[in-house]
Amino acid sequence: MNKSSLENQPEIDNLCVNTIRTLSIDAVQKANSGHPGAPMGLAPAAYVLWTKNLKHNPKNTDWHDRDRFVLSAGHASMLLYSLLYLTGYDVSLDDIKDFRQWGSKTPGHPEFGHTPGVETTTGPLGQGFANAVGMAMAERHLSARFNQPGHEIVDHYTYIMCGDGDMMEGISSEAASLAGHLGLSRLICIYDDNKISIEGNTDITFTENVSLRFKAYGWHVEKVEDGNDVEAIHNAIKAAKAETKKPSIVIMRTHIAYGSPNKQDTASAHGAPLGEEEVSLTKKYLGFPEDEFFRVPDQALERFRKCIDRGKEAESIWQKKFEAYSNKYPDLAKKWIDAMNGSLNDGWDMDLPDFSTAGPIATRAASGKVLNSIAKNVPELIGGSADLAPSNKTIIEPSHDFQKDSYDGRNIRFGVREHSMGAIMSGMALHKGLRPYGGTFLVFADYMRPSIRIAGMMKLPVIYVFTHDSIAVGEDGPTHQPVEQIASLRTIPGLTVIRPADASETVKAWRQAIKTADGPVALILSRQKLPLLDTNGNTSEDGFANGAYILMDSDGKPDVILIASGSEVHIALEAGKTLSNRGIPARVVNMPSWELFEKTSQEYKDKVLLPDVTARIAIEAGVSMGWERYVGSNGAIISMPGFGASAPGGTVMEKFGFTSDNIIQKASELLKK
Repeated sequence: MNKSSLENQPEIDNLCVNTIRTLSIDAVQKANSGHPGAPMGLAPAAYVLWTKNLKHNPKNTDWHDRDRFVLSAGHASMLLYSLLYLTGYDVSLDDIKDFRQWGSKTPGHPEFGHTPGVETTTGPLGQGFANAVGMAMAERHLSARFNQPGHEIVDHYTYIMCGDGDMMEGISSEAASLAGHLGLSRLICIYDDNKISIEGNTDITFTENVSLRFKAYGWHVEKVEDGNDVEAIHNAIKAAKAETKKPSIVIMRTHIAYGSPNKQDTASAHGAPLGEEEVSLTKKYLGFPEDEFFRVPDQALERFRKCIDRGKEAESIWQKKFEAYSNKYPDLAKKWIDAMNGSLNDGWDMDLPDFSTAGPIATRAASGKVLNSIAKNVPELIGGSADLAPSNKTIIEPSHDFQKDSYDGRNIRFGVREHSMGAIMSGMALHKGLRPYGGTFLVFADYMRPSIRIAGMMKLPVIYVFTHDSIAVGEDGPTHQPVEQIASLRTIPGLTVIRPADASETVKAWRQAIKTADGPVALILSRQKLPLLDTNGNTSEDGFANGAYILMDSDGKPDVILIASGSEVHIALEAGKTLSNRGIPARVVNMPSWELFEKTSQEYKDKVLLPDVTARIAIEAGVSMGWERYVGSNGAIISMPGFGASAPGGTVMEKFGFTSDNIIQKASELLKK
């Protein structure tokens, strides 16, 4: 190993860098679990960024104009935790010692809302990269909307730190391509080019020219040949900040597990502790006492803690700017505060459409009208589609496109990039100030599932508009007919799935989505036209908000209960009426959202489903998984036995048994048992 690059640098820089390294290896060794290699190689870049470039206030993690830092390579979490502790965030040395332990502030991978200073949950590689693109897009949009000449209250950067694994993931390619197209010059990526992955040297799988790749995307590229050269790193970041037309990537040649005599540049240092003997040898090499653990030299801590005073000063300067801005633009200042707080103003829903006299209309078409009515009064609403806006009906009609020369536009053209669209939406929500939505066909929700899962984990208020929701899609055939997707989405903790049955319920679904501030919402919408439900006054806003309600009931106690969602509610209603006319008392329950229904009281659930009525039939044009909880062991489920088929939608529905006659037959069979 060569110390030449370190020997030519100020001693305090080396001391600080090596403090990060030794804290990281000690925490991993004590936990007997973790990834020491990346923090050791990235320590110089992290030190330079956090102490010399990053605008942040460790004592106020919610300061709106802070720079955002995303550790996309989330397995290197000890790097981030070391920085948070050293620079003065609410993370203690004891928290470092409790790395990966129950109840600790320092879990195995960074978790938003759990550790102060962590901007997003990372770990699945590439998610953080795309989150950061979303944060940078939010910064550009809010800057265009709120900044005025001489009064810039939105003025910050978004930094990503990623590794080879992030670069290999398709989501990063999707997000980088869009970022380059949009010219997100406030986005800076530091790429840890250490050429090692879990299986060995990256040349067994990854030999592309990353520099040329990112130039092709439209990025500005800086290279640092020696990842230990703090001056070169600092100059590269300065050059990236000076670029005003393109996002920037700093490609930095590093050495995984730098300082480890036997494990540097080896795959064995990626995801396992160095071992006691190797830890001692590494500390000796780095000039730290071999038998002292979690050592933080006073001189290093003093240097790191200067971030507190600098951060307070930076925020104070911004507060004065904002005061001047408020004095000159009081209306804009109030809107800014409301946007950043996620406040819904009175009257946000005043223009919601009334479909009570409308003819048959697809819920996707109704959704487009509702979206536009809300957009008039909720300027924070912004989004688009993965190249399906005309089909998803996700265009905000009075607005224009969000593009590099018009960042104030509210229509985002995500392109055919479902996975990154989901993560970008999360990044926009994490930034705050915006309410993002994004659309695609329901069958393609699988392409963005990891992003939805992490959004649920972070409890982010993003809205997914999933149209073409069943085998009724028809002629496009089984590749485009979702059968397992609704059930799959319902398994994601924290995600609220809502499948309205008509246009009026679509209004209620959007209202529920906008009011949901503690998690993502998926709207499941039809391609085909649906008539308005014949409710006979049995529905209400409260009933819909409860996730299920009695749509039709017979006189007296029913013999059979039919439960359905979405377009199948109409078939169930027809069957329920026929059964009642034949002297078989039937109840029809519309269940647009399992998640909302499960939040209600047991008393309400029993009132709707009547525990002593065991003849129950669930009807949904998808797989049966999950419906057994509502029909019980004595009930039946009319569902899809497998994939669909190519034919007109009505024909497909009929051939697979989604008819009132089939429901009636099933009811008769149950009642004969």
